[in-house]
Amino acid sequence: MMEDEWLHQLVGEWEWESDAPVEAGKESQDHRGSETVRSLGGIWIISEGRGNAPDGTPSTTIMTLGYSPGRNKFVGTFVASSMTDLWIYEGFIDRDSNALVLDTEGPSFADMSKRTRYKDIIRIIDENNRTMTSSYQGESGTFDEFMTLRYRRTGT
Repeated sequence: MMEDEWLHQLVGEWEWESDAPVEAGKESQDHRGSETVRSLGGIWIISEGRGNAPDGTPSTTIMTLGYSPGRNKFVGTFVASSMTDLWIYEGFIDRDSNALVLDTEGPSFADMSKRTRYKDIIRIIDENNRTMTSSYQGESGTFDEFMTLRYRRTGT
């Protein structure tokens, strides 16, 4: 499967749920939302998510993903109405786990004035189910998972 074909498995209407904590190290809360993923020219995908931010206010997210043959990497961006950072992705397909592994950098949970590395992993379970797991690089250098979104397709 070519890189753009892998991405286009995500195109469609989705519902998601997560039990992410409101703050790192705090008790988890149930979150739900929806997402529309569309193709842009058969090269890019654009995902628009809707749900609530950890503080309960409505939040919209936009993710763009594509494959850059010149860089031999997946590239993309992520923004959210509840955040002030533009997250820039670079990544690759892990064919063994049918997952897109995306690296990025953003504010540290421990100290918002510092930056740290993050990893988002989008894993295709089957044509109607996928997950996205987010982790951050802790002080020890290992990546600690802090959120998993579980997606279920609701339409094409």
